[in-house]
Amino acid sequence: MKKAVVFDNSGTLIERYRVIKDVLNGNLFTDINSLDLIDAADALALVVLQFNTNKLLDLDQNTLISGVIREYNIDFDVSFSTNPISKAEVKEIIDNEKSATIADITDGFDILRDKVPNMELCNGSALIVDMDLGVIAYTITSAGKFFPKVFETIETLKSRGIEIFIASGDRKGAINRLANLLDIPEDNAFGTVSTRGKCEVVSILKDSGYKVMMVGDGINDLLAFKNADVSVLTIEQQEEISPKVMDKTDHIIEDIFEVTMIDF
Repeated sequence: MKKAVVFDNSGTLIERYRVIKDVLNGNLFTDINSLDLIDAADALALVVLQFNTNKLLDLDQNTLISGVIREYNIDFDVSFSTNPISKAEVKEIIDNEKSATIADITDGFDILRDKVPNMELCNGSALIVDMDLGVIAYTITSAGKFFPKVFETIETLKSRGIEIFIASGDRKGAINRLANLLDIPEDNAFGTVSTRGKCEVVSILKDSGYKVMMVGDGINDLLAFKNADVSVLTIEQQEEISPKVMDKTDHIIEDIFEVTMIDF
């Protein structure tokens, strides 16, 4: 039987560093899990901007994020929410948002540069939109670097004839670049997929005759975990993991290379 391993990206292949800014009070946080923040509420949506965040530094920092999205026709996707939220609903709020500025995104750059000096890999930005209040409640800026044994893990799996896929809520351009670095076909890389989208990737592979292992680190991997033949939760990121995920996985690993030791 054909075999496939589907990897999440941020927190699974990439050691992520993020800065979350509370737009209302201006506070910056580096120790909050954005997915847990959203999961604890009923009306928040994680919105990933399909845009090279570094370009924002060339613009007036007081410019409204909503204005930049309109002027440059920046696409976005809803990556995670606890309740079904359409892109059209989010667009209506963003089009009329009058408080969040570019500075709310770029304020976290210096913190990220200390953690990831080149700030290139999976560099991106996202918004957390409060659908009830109709505002951009938080901004997220992120960057990352490979966990130490990622390349060795991928090459070992490939040597066994196992096909590698990536399904991530991160920016599409960043996921394509990641695929190129890992020598994975871009057709096997799915960027800015929702929780349900990851599950659909697993379903398509199973329907195509693959036995599928799903490897992830967070609550947005839960549906894919349930659908996969084998589910693997990695805790290498060393962040607190939701009990919802801990209780619904077949294997828990502390090092990504342990994936190669699981028979499926």
